[in-house]
Amino acid sequence: MIPTQLSQADALALFDSLPAVVDPTEMLGDWRGHELFCGHPLEGLLSACRWWGKRFVDAEHVYPQIFARADGSTFSTNPARMPMSPWLSRRPEWLIRLIFRVAYPYVHSEKSSAHLAMAEYHGQPGVAMVYDKLPIIDHFRRIDANQLLAIMDMAADNSGKSLFFTLEKTAG
Repeated sequence: MIPTQLSQADALALFDSLPAVVDPTEMLGDWRGHELFCGHPLEGLLSACRWWGKRFVDAEHVYPQIFARADGSTFSTNPARMPMSPWLSRRPEWLIRLIFRVAYPYVHSEKSSAHLAMAEYHGQPGVAMVYDKLPIIDHFRRIDANQLLAIMDMAADNSGKSLFFTLEKTAG
């Protein structure tokens, strides 16, 4: 079990110690996501918005941001329209949820917004999820048959910190 709170150095060392996912078909299906708290300025924002996880239909159709409604149903968003900023992540959860609810018609999308590709990260080639309209790539390492550790590589991020999360394969 991965601790939910780690230092940046410990999270990166753990990530680098794990084997990369090398077969894109292993990614197919629904994956429940959980943020790790390692000091990135955006952490907590996805959880406050009820981030559920990711859906990989095939290599060309990936839904990187699946969120849960209060009733438990889910919906996907267009990440390029999501209000993601360190300013917002420092606000109370109730305010973040209110802003997200008001923004729902603008951010909701039925279209996939990412795809899978092979990419090298820290010298290790593996499957990565590439956002279609944002300079963001998620890299994956295998914890076990049903769990992944992921790092979000954001080209525009100048914080010097990485955003980490885990994914757990769902039964369905």
